[in-house]
Amino acid sequence: MSHEHEHEPEPEPEPAHELQVRNPATEEVVATVPAADAADVHAAVVRATRAQERWAALAPGDRARLLRRFAVAVDEHREELARSEVLEAGHTIGNARWEAGNVRDLLDYAAGGVERLTGRQIPVAGGLDVTILEPLGVVGVIAPWNFPMPIAAWGTAPALAAGNAVILKPAETTPLTALRLAQLALEAGLPQDLFQVLPGRGPVAGAALVEHPGVAKIVFTGSTAVGKQVWAKGADRLKRVTLELGGKSPNIVFADADLEAAAAAAPMSFLDNSGQDCCARTRILVQRPVHERFLELLTPAIESVRVGDPADEQTQMGPLISRPQLERVRSYVDPDAPGIRGKAPEGPGYWFPPTVLTGVDPRARVAVEEVFGPVAVVLPFDDEEQAVALANATDYGLAGSLWTRDVGRALRVSRAVRAGNLSVNSHSSVRYWTPFGGFKQSGVGRELGPDALTAFTETKNVFISTEGPAQ
Repeated sequence: MSHEHEHEPEPEPEPAHELQVRNPATEEVVATVPAADAADVHAAVVRATRAQERWAALAPGDRARLLRRFAVAVDEHREELARSEVLEAGHTIGNARWEAGNVRDLLDYAAGGVERLTGRQIPVAGGLDVTILEPLGVVGVIAPWNFPMPIAAWGTAPALAAGNAVILKPAETTPLTALRLAQLALEAGLPQDLFQVLPGRGPVAGAALVEHPGVAKIVFTGSTAVGKQVWAKGADRLKRVTLELGGKSPNIVFADADLEAAAAAAPMSFLDNSGQDCCARTRILVQRPVHERFLELLTPAIESVRVGDPADEQTQMGPLISRPQLERVRSYVDPDAPGIRGKAPEGPGYWFPPTVLTGVDPRARVAVEEVFGPVAVVLPFDDEEQAVALANATDYGLAGSLWTRDVGRALRVSRAVRAGNLSVNSHSSVRYWTPFGGFKQSGVGRELGPDALTAFTETKNVFISTEGPAQ
């Protein structure tokens, strides 16, 4: 493991009123943006409140039409947005193009729900009872740095579609694509102040957004520790929250699985986005009779992963987001620990090689804590019961995969593993048209899917008497 940065001077601290955006592949400052403070948040909430009232009063078809125009604008600037994501987040260009396309698709999907956001008529005696789904008002979306564009859209698109205004606070390290999306929304015709982006520091702008009485709901994606703080701060006003937090997801390989397919798919299940993915399958559980054979197949698959310039079309894995994140990942890995290691560039940039550790105690930090880097552990198991016990031996419950040819086993294990998103013979976790969220300390609530818009509404019940007034 390379330690070339250990004796280099730390960069100068940023001024309080601005944020520096660094290219993770080169460490160069590529942009500087203003950092919002509590007064900026308050002013934004006041503007958003007025804009939301006008937006909610529009006919549903008009709101849907404007959201579709927003989707078209994103599609027309997809390459520009992707290149910006490569620059600020170090994502591979292929991933970044998918992310920009995902924003477009989310807006289209949410627009389709505007005119289908219906209540119910409930049978009652003596009258008519109906439910009405009303927008919450102003929604605060606090987006992470690991997937700046799509996760920002996970909250923003359905919130707007349901008739709310949105204030988006992007992560401190990745504000550029968010700012551009806000410009594209205006160009597409969305009302001024309906969708505002406020870059800023979490303890300042983020805290002000969470605590502001004019913000009805917070959508937060990030670490479990910070998610708990968000929930606690919002509790004083019973603020609605959706929390998408950490993960330590299992990849369970049974002896009857297609081992070649399982081994070929395993690397990118935890190396995608350099492992900075809460769904990363970082605990590879392999049934003991095929443990050694699986490692034989996995070794060349890991060693062949191409790590390098994220703008290169052939690159499969780029850098980590920052030096603090690089040091965090390094802290989990003993350079002399047995395992499989790939290659990573040396010199400038926040690089860490693909790493699979073997012979690890299932209770070790690297086996139970979220590393958020390109590091996985392989743990053997004997039978189905032990596989489930190992899979559930974590505070998290976000995602997971299992590989088997036995349909009955696939169903049994899927029911037994305590996680919100499971895949059989694949590693798929997220589709914008299916629900996403976690069990246990991986989060609260669900995002995406057919019910996404209802999460940004209040249900009002109205009873209309059909009986005449008493004589």
